[in-house]
Amino acid sequence: MDNNDEYSFADSAFETAEEDYLTRCVADPVKRKFYLYSEQGAEKVLDCETVDQFMSVLELCRAVLDEDTLAYANPL
Repeated sequence: MDNNDEYSFADSAFETAEEDYLTRCVADPVKRKFYLYSEQGAEKVLDCETVDQFMSVLELCRAVLDEDTLAYANPL
């Protein structure tokens, strides 16, 4: 593979007038779910199958998200 054929993340990204950004991530440890909210009103739910999977995603969220973006669901 020569240098021109290497995959680059930047090559897969493209700009549009409707870029959507994560504004809120709510972690629910009881249900092992993450609720993601965008600035344009889109909502996604990430359902983790295991505790280990949930903890891995939570670790990533804590590493890359601001304190104001990451929140935790109230138990019950």
